[in-house]
Amino acid sequence: MDQPLLGRVSAVSRACCSYSTLKTWLPILSWLPRYKLKWLQMDLLAGLTVGLTTVPQALAYAEVAGLPVQYGLYSAFMGGFIYALLGTSKDVTLGPTAIMSLLCFSVVGGQPHRAVLLSLLCGLIQAVMALLRLGFLLDFISFPVIKGFTCAAAVTIGFGQVKNILGLQGIPHEFFLEVYYTFYKIPEARIGDVVLGLLCLALLVMLLYMKTNLGSDDTPGSTYSRLARKLVWTVATMRNALVVVAASFVAFSWDAYGHHVFTITGKTSQGLPPFRPPPTSDTTANGSIVSFGEIVEGFGGGLAVIPFMGLLESIAIAKAFASQNDYRIDANQELLAIGVTNIMGSFVSAYPVTGSFGRTAVNSQTGVCTPAGGIVTSVIVLLSLAFLMPAFYYIPKASLAAVIICAVAPMVDYHVVAKIWRIRKLDLLPFTVTFLMSFWQVQYGIVGGVAVSGALLLYNMARPQIKVSDHGVLVMELGSGLSFPATEYLSSIIHTQALQVSPPRSVVLDCHHVSIIDYSVISELSDLLRQFKLREVRLVFSRLQPSVLEVLLAADLQGLRYTDSVEAALQMESGASSMTDNKNSPITD
Repeated sequence: MDQPLLGRVSAVSRACCSYSTLKTWLPILSWLPRYKLKWLQMDLLAGLTVGLTTVPQALAYAEVAGLPVQYGLYSAFMGGFIYALLGTSKDVTLGPTAIMSLLCFSVVGGQPHRAVLLSLLCGLIQAVMALLRLGFLLDFISFPVIKGFTCAAAVTIGFGQVKNILGLQGIPHEFFLEVYYTFYKIPEARIGDVVLGLLCLALLVMLLYMKTNLGSDDTPGSTYSRLARKLVWTVATMRNALVVVAASFVAFSWDAYGHHVFTITGKTSQGLPPFRPPPTSDTTANGSIVSFGEIVEGFGGGLAVIPFMGLLESIAIAKAFASQNDYRIDANQELLAIGVTNIMGSFVSAYPVTGSFGRTAVNSQTGVCTPAGGIVTSVIVLLSLAFLMPAFYYIPKASLAAVIICAVAPMVDYHVVAKIWRIRKLDLLPFTVTFLMSFWQVQYGIVGGVAVSGALLLYNMARPQIKVSDHGVLVMELGSGLSFPATEYLSSIIHTQALQVSPPRSVVLDCHHVSIIDYSVISELSDLLRQFKLREVRLVFSRLQPSVLEVLLAADLQGLRYTDSVEAALQMESGASSMTDNKNSPITD
């Protein structure tokens, strides 16, 4: 091996093994050496606050996923440890969310072993995407698709908890059947669950209203009023935990006197989950073994949808809070963090997780300084698993249902429909398709919305806006780029308005907005130039960008004419017309 090559290899090796590269892969090395005592105080406070929010939400979201409630806690602690090492946002908290729980249920149907295996496969897909720098693929999921999905998911999740508010049993999970049987079985509602569920809802809404109307700390007032605001903010922030604890005491009290008036969570597995590889096979109810391949085949399109939605939700949250708090994130590093979280989570019986908007907002508002706050949250979840599981026996399902309904209600953003209608009505099409199809199957809604958005995008590419004006010579201004789907449309417009009229007319093609051109377009332009020459008129290109002009010159098109401006092209054509008139005048006379 020659010396220059050895030098280059050595330089690459040093770059890959440098401390700066290591900091890129392990962002904890960027903030840990600068850690301060004040940061520790704020991180402890934020982690404790988020932890008290996480525990009841994790229990509730496990219900949405159709899994035993302990699986919500199994899924809630790994993210804090992994994200502290790999995450680039100080605010983001990873864990179970309403949307991921719904997606998980739609794929695994409430089977714990398959949910854990799904977490491993999703994590592997997400980590590979991060290593291959494929985060840009998320850009192909448009805002109307995201909004249509989240609105439908919120309605599906929210209505799915009505049966727990009413204390109904035997309600199917398919949305339309769920709606029918919920109303059909209303006479069977349990009065205890109804009263407790409505009280929990009222308390949660009241505390949330108080929190949103507190005003800022800069609001004028005495020391006592500021302390009162902080107390109300603290109570309102921990409202989920407080309401669930209060409801559990009520259920325990009634149960102690022999009055079983509430539907309670019941017995749960106590203690920390064992650290073991996720199962690669499953056993059906009749005792037959389902192989790994059969399980993966059963996941179907969900194996593509869930990793994408997890990444999309987490990165959207990270970007929003990075912008709000004036710092930057690395999207591909975020993909790696969530991928590794799901991989490691599968070894502790977790189902797929992602960033939580509600808990991230609490984290940010409490003043978290570094991702170390997530470690505190994870420790609280682990302590709950180790010591509090027997107490979860008495948690009423109606209280968990109230927590879920209040969590997903803000996701039903009906104002967005009016905004989309006002800005671009056509964008309502992917929104509507996604929204309606999501009630059939959640993953079908996303796939359908992406397909419609893709079709609209391709249509815009195939039918670019062409503005035609008459200056004695036709001037055609291309309103967007020019690529192979648009060649036939452009050719049709030119033939119709210039070549097939009598007499044929010259055309100035204003290419100011054209930044890319391909072989199909070149081939069509070559044919057009030949057609113009046969009819003794001209096709002139104006305002070509350097990259496009370079391609046209390389193609060596016969009869190619171009100018720096439309005015110069018009002068060129008017001069050519005058010469033609002078040449033909003796004949016409």
